[in-house]
Amino acid sequence: MKRYLVNTRLKKPKLYNLLFLTVAAALVVGLIILCRPAHDVPVLCVIVAAYCLAAAVILLYSFREQIRYNPYSYNTIIYFGFALFTLSVMVTHVILAVRILTDHAAYSNAYLIMTVTGSAKNYMLFSAPFILLFSVALCVSNIALIMHEGKRLVNLLGIVLSFLLVAGEVFLFRVDYSVSGSQTEVMIHDLLTNLFAAGYLYFECMLIGTIVAGAFAAKYEPEKNVDFLIILGCGLRKDGTLTPLLKGRADRAIGFYERQKEETGKELTFITSGGQGADEIVPESLAMKRYLMERGIPEERILEENCSTDTFENMKFSREIIQKLGPEGNIAFSTTNYHVFRSGVFARRVKMRAIGMGAKTKWYFWPNAAVREFIGLLTKHKLKQAAVLGTMALIYIGLTLLAYQL
Repeated sequence: MKRYLVNTRLKKPKLYNLLFLTVAAALVVGLIILCRPAHDVPVLCVIVAAYCLAAAVILLYSFREQIRYNPYSYNTIIYFGFALFTLSVMVTHVILAVRILTDHAAYSNAYLIMTVTGSAKNYMLFSAPFILLFSVALCVSNIALIMHEGKRLVNLLGIVLSFLLVAGEVFLFRVDYSVSGSQTEVMIHDLLTNLFAAGYLYFECMLIGTIVAGAFAAKYEPEKNVDFLIILGCGLRKDGTLTPLLKGRADRAIGFYERQKEETGKELTFITSGGQGADEIVPESLAMKRYLMERGIPEERILEENCSTDTFENMKFSREIIQKLGPEGNIAFSTTNYHVFRSGVFARRVKMRAIGMGAKTKWYFWPNAAVREFIGLLTKHKLKQAAVLGTMALIYIGLTLLAYQL
């Protein structure tokens, strides 16, 4: 059953309206601050809160439209993660506006700018309970993983991430509430802590966005009009048979094939994708083909792609096969639930519009694997990440310096 409307939009959503809104809001706030009337501080709070609400709505709308255009996009992560951040800034300024109305003399334009400047730190405060619960759950699943799968460095990623998340929260609030000295020293302290919080904010938004985008991708069921169904390889047992993880991917693909044939009568062609590793006695593609045939799939409905060594090559070489046989055909791929989003990213990178389906895995395996996927995504789009982080740093530096000039 189709759960989400994806991959239906022809044009990529743009954020020009958010840019125009930001410039307009900045100009209005700037003009009011330059005039410096104290009674306008509540008005400024309302303007900032309204801007943040509008920005969150635009980001969430763009998130939905991005899914319709391409559900496997770095932009999808950014839109959702930063929508939550803008909502937290809105809540902060609504609370501030209420406080100003009850004690107007205690607040000034400078205080308002300081509140905006500390928005990243405030977000860390709001999200601290979530971070703590998430970190505890991640550690529990990691311990279960180690008990079932053994002690390996890769099985410790969840614990490492949990430690870094909690340590970041503790470090910021320990340092932030223990400052003294001259105005210049305090300003430098605020500048450094705001930059640290901005960096933490970015990666927290990325983490939340990745979890949400990955959940959307893993739950989606492609429409029953698929012509080619790629099964992504992931290693074999020593005897050349499928591991439980790979068997899950194959079974997911077989189940979809049977449902499509039953509901529409349309046949599809399987592409088993995976080369032969140094510790494997046969190519993964051949092992999957044998398994499909054991499950009753006709041999003529199975094509092998036996040259790939990773997910990117899975998509690249499978696309080359499809281009020769039916370039206009509808394409889907089967992989494990945590791996759908990043696999879709690779599919788009080789210019193949394919929709993924996710096979379930054991509860203790999924969280740590999702962390690996998150780390893998962070290593991509380095220029875009540098641009976002650089822009955030400049904004917080500018706001901090401005606050100390008022």
